[in-house]
Amino acid sequence: MMNQSFDAKGNERRRFLRLMSSSALTGCAAASLASGGNSRSAFANPEEEEVSPAEDLMREHGVLKRILLIYGEALHRIEANEELPLHALQESAKIIRSFIEEYHEKLEETFLFPRFRKAKRLVDLVEVLNNQHRAGRHLTDTTLRLSSSESMKDAQERKGLAESLRLFIRMYNPHEAREDTVLFPAFRKLVSSGEYNALGEEFEEKEHELFGNGGFEGIVDRVAAIEKTLGILDLAQFTPKG
Repeated sequence: MMNQSFDAKGNERRRFLRLMSSSALTGCAAASLASGGNSRSAFANPEEEEVSPAEDLMREHGVLKRILLIYGEALHRIEANEELPLHALQESAKIIRSFIEEYHEKLEETFLFPRFRKAKRLVDLVEVLNNQHRAGRHLTDTTLRLSSSESMKDAQERKGLAESLRLFIRMYNPHEAREDTVLFPAFRKLVSSGEYNALGEEFEEKEHELFGNGGFEGIVDRVAAIEKTLGILDLAQFTPKG
């Protein structure tokens, strides 16, 4: 049901933007669009539904951050010889592979990094970030390979899995922070408003092409299910006592 609502919302949003760009748009057409399908009351102000490229990339970093917390929990359990549901770790690594590495990072490598290189802005930072993308994919290969019941029985492979998780967490915490506070704000100043808005639409279309009707929200649901499996879904548990 959530997927249907999300899909209807995305379709209405794109139709509305196309109509707005046409001189043929009338108040009657706008009213009909706003009231049709599964639209919500908030849709009456379509500007609130806009997701800029930077916001899109930063909320994807929220998914990455939640996976880093899952990796941290898995690392703790490995080192403490506590029970670890391996399917939860495998599912997390698969989300990293498909959503972060093959989608989010590809957006950066295709649409952001080349523009910084062309403008000769933050080139050193871009090269470090790009190198870290490659290093992250190697670590994900290791995590996927070693997160099996057979590997967990082997002391060396168990140690290798723990090290892979540790290195991934250590690299991506500063990686995403630097992008959020330096790269993304600079990118907004690097392109025109028209180009910036067009990229937002392109990012959204790519998201739905790769991940179906659920898109970002579907990925968040998968992450929440993993957190529930590991007993770390309830945010209140992280509040200091006393």
